[in-house]
Amino acid sequence: MIWSKLKAGLARTREQLAGRIRAVVQGAALDESLYEDLEAVLITADVGVATTQRLLERLRERVRAEGVRDAEAVPQLLAEEMRAVLEAVAAPPATPAGRDEPLVVLVVGVNGSGKTTTTGKLASRYRKEGWRVVVGAADTFRAAAIDQLERWCQRSGAELVRQHPGADPAAVAFDALQAARARGANVLLVDTAGRLHTRVNLMEELRKTVRVLQRLDPTAPHEVLLVLDATTGQNALAQARHFTDAVGVTGIVLTKLDGTARGGMVVAIADQLGLPVKWVGTGEGADDLAPFDPAEFVRALFDGGPAGGGA
Repeated sequence: MIWSKLKAGLARTREQLAGRIRAVVQGAALDESLYEDLEAVLITADVGVATTQRLLERLRERVRAEGVRDAEAVPQLLAEEMRAVLEAVAAPPATPAGRDEPLVVLVVGVNGSGKTTTTGKLASRYRKEGWRVVVGAADTFRAAAIDQLERWCQRSGAELVRQHPGADPAAVAFDALQAARARGANVLLVDTAGRLHTRVNLMEELRKTVRVLQRLDPTAPHEVLLVLDATTGQNALAQARHFTDAVGVTGIVLTKLDGTARGGMVVAIADQLGLPVKWVGTGEGADDLAPFDPAEFVRALFDGGPAGGGA
């Protein structure tokens, strides 16, 4: 992960979380009042009530077990516990290496989360790794999304499969997988239309897309990436639940970190849903998408220091 971009992107969350934790522990006694103050800080940073309680329970256990007497040790202990939550569910992004059939990646999320841009960045990344990539433009509701993908594909050398605006998204996905197989592609990325997770008919459309893909490859999709806008905070947890129930999300792509102080929701999603963050968007450029590293994330969150130190 590009350290400087991650560090910059987490600046607001770092101020809201680590900065306030340090302020709370400074000169404080390790008593119930301190734990209450820590609880308020964590919840405000969108770590969530349930996850906050779990983290503080672990903190209490470690303070007792390790005989900690100085409240100044608390930030490091909390950082270690957050890292443990993230590492418990960590998983690398899917790779086409060793596959005879194309790796099928379905990209889903609510409106405005950054799905199409993420799909374009993924295409660019897989192309740079030497893989042949086909992109299915299954967001047929927005002509702009198809045009945007076309520009991404022209830049990266990926191949685009598209139909007319308003076409059946499942049919586009089906055609794209047929094309990927026929052309000997290694990766198929399917961009889908943004949809509110509470709209039952639109979630059913996603299920249909999965069923249609499975007619050609019963194991597809091999990766279902939910693109989450980090500025949505705890609402991201509800989104993740609904999309996972509908299409079996396998990982999170976190976007717009630089616009929020709510990066704590990453910990809540890992803790409560067991979903790993697989990619982090750190900007608008083709290279501004990096595999998620729990240790680097927590380090940037808590101390913003060099990648080799801290948590």
